[in-house]
Amino acid sequence: MNTLDKFENLNAEQKQALIATDGAVLVTAGAGSGKTRLLTHRIAYLIEKMNIRPENILAITFTNKASNEMKDRVAKITPDGRFVWISTFHSMCVRILRSHINRLDPTYNQNFSIYSDSDSEKVLKVLIAEKNLSDSKIIKNVLFHLSNMKNNNISLFDYKKELEVFPDGQTIYDLMKGYEENLAENNALDFDDLLTKTYALFQACPDILYFYANRFMYILVDEFQDTNKIQYELVKQLASVHKNIFVVGDEDQCIYTWRGANFRNISNFTKDFEDVKVFKLEQNYRSTKTILNLANKLIKNNKSRIDKTLWCDNGEGEPVAYKQLYDEQAEADYVAKTIHDLVQNSGASYNDFAILVRFNALTFPFEEKLLSYDIPYKIYGGFKFYERVEVKNILAYLRLFVNQKDEQALIRVINFPKRGIGDTSIQKIREISKNCNVPMFEVCLNLDTFALPSALKNKILPFVNTFKRLYAEFELQDLDSFAREVVEAFNIKSAYNSNSQEDFDKLANIDQLLGSISTYAKKNPDDSLSDYLQSVSLISDLDNMGDDGNVTVATMHAVKGLEFKNVFLIGLEEKVMPISRAYGDDSQMEEERRLMYVGITRAKERLFLSNSQTRYLYGHRDYMMVSRFVSELDLVPKFEARPKNLSASSQTSLNQVDHIRTSLKNGNAYVNFLSKQAKDISIYAIGQTVLHSKFGLGTILDIDLESKTADIDFKSFGVRTLMLEIAPLKIIK
Repeated sequence: MNTLDKFENLNAEQKQALIATDGAVLVTAGAGSGKTRLLTHRIAYLIEKMNIRPENILAITFTNKASNEMKDRVAKITPDGRFVWISTFHSMCVRILRSHINRLDPTYNQNFSIYSDSDSEKVLKVLIAEKNLSDSKIIKNVLFHLSNMKNNNISLFDYKKELEVFPDGQTIYDLMKGYEENLAENNALDFDDLLTKTYALFQACPDILYFYANRFMYILVDEFQDTNKIQYELVKQLASVHKNIFVVGDEDQCIYTWRGANFRNISNFTKDFEDVKVFKLEQNYRSTKTILNLANKLIKNNKSRIDKTLWCDNGEGEPVAYKQLYDEQAEADYVAKTIHDLVQNSGASYNDFAILVRFNALTFPFEEKLLSYDIPYKIYGGFKFYERVEVKNILAYLRLFVNQKDEQALIRVINFPKRGIGDTSIQKIREISKNCNVPMFEVCLNLDTFALPSALKNKILPFVNTFKRLYAEFELQDLDSFAREVVEAFNIKSAYNSNSQEDFDKLANIDQLLGSISTYAKKNPDDSLSDYLQSVSLISDLDNMGDDGNVTVATMHAVKGLEFKNVFLIGLEEKVMPISRAYGDDSQMEEERRLMYVGITRAKERLFLSNSQTRYLYGHRDYMMVSRFVSELDLVPKFEARPKNLSASSQTSLNQVDHIRTSLKNGNAYVNFLSKQAKDISIYAIGQTVLHSKFGLGTILDIDLESKTADIDFKSFGVRTLMLEIAPLKIIK
């Protein structure tokens, strides 16, 4: 193939950026604008048109997946592309440090270990034990400060001043110092060290910096908006000789500032390099005009950005659908019904759909409904609800009250939250259990009877006393109240008390689990804790039954860089999207808006937006205000009021289907994808026995003709409310 022929599929703006080979180049690439295509073709252009040796080209990406994809694409375009140094920042730094780290610090050698997060935690646990400190909270604080120090390229000496404002600043500093000394003694680096040590190496050894900066005549950086301070400094170092640096980014898609990313590096780039050529990629190849118009309308509300407007030649496409539902159950029903009807009537496949949420606790009602209607799904970038550790921990606590011989449940909870009962202590309990032929938990419950070390007995005793107190009353309490008492009495939420996104998600998952227990208890008032746990166990097994074509359920963060034909953005309410901690902080609110923008621009053909008027969140059910982003899209008046005049029965119902108006202020009516031949629900009657494809036999307890739903009692799964038009039911008698 002629070299120039390879670039005929690039548009005019891409071609201009392609041939601007010398000096500093900044490409602001909007969502779906073909930036990866441009990057890979530029590498081919440098090799075949400019006759640059592939080993003199460096391309940096952010994930191993992106790196491998770029390697494959480049190799397909030009055979010599396999010799280009394409890697993540961390992989690049490992490669450099393996050759030169002893020049920076003679105590290190090229065989250094790379510590994972769990390795780092273990180091800190040892240090904390030596100082007789409680590690329930301080580990998270120390890890945060270590990462913050390294990502911002601050020395430990200088960072000590940053800690002076904290009451426990000296303790944190001492642990950070001990941690750094421990890593050096063990010839080990953590992931942040890979970047900071490489930067320090270049600073300390100009000859090594010159070797690499001179070697890489052309440097390309993808997702430049996600670089942090230390990564940007490394880029500047490597480009210091030839100054041929090509960066591609989109500040509108910077959604990782909470982990150090700085979208302002894009504007800093134009100041730090001379005669920067700037190109805008605004032609979108992914979405319809209707979807792009919505995205443009939203993101223009952000002030910290380079102005650009996405456009496309893809046609107007389907109108964007916006729908208000009563609660999260109705919202999940609406989504499931829409997916079902599009698959049945429009030739869509399940893998054409994505349900996107702000944080992963919101996935639970959708997982339940998709399972109920036999719609296959996968959780992208995360675990299904009942597989999440914080959920499994609480269920393990509950299991112990039902079965005190459950050894696995005991092992999971005996040191959660942290009680200083490690693997060695657990092994001692297990040995006594085997020697005396009694369950492990019986050993714990009768500490005076068995020969355990006094120190270990003192650690177990508070746990055992709490269990005994709750066990004496658990059969007298309702299921809902007892579950909440367990979480409270064992202080489970204390394990997630940092301000991190991860802990926020875990706490939200705990609240979601408690909400689901409350729902189960209301629908199944006569069921015991054992009945509930059986239902959960069976549901978990069904969750593991997969299919090749799956609906994707994911957070908006997890799907950055992906695309789907049909996208549902759900939970568009204040305190959810945008999240509550963004209130009063303009920079965080702009990041929330960028996250919403990323969600919108994942859609290729159809986009569905929805919110609930009431939602179980943060431990209780509350009325919700429509997200400000929905009003910025002109789908509702600005900050539409809370729902008014709902009846008491409506307020408590968890299964009322949508009765709220559907509207699009711009005149586009929601397209309701009704079944071509709607299922006749008159065939169902109260008292009938029906067979569900997943839940087995059930008895119809009640039918609501207006909402076309039925309450069905499935023996092993409890009472469930299902939409009769799409539920996979067969009448038995």
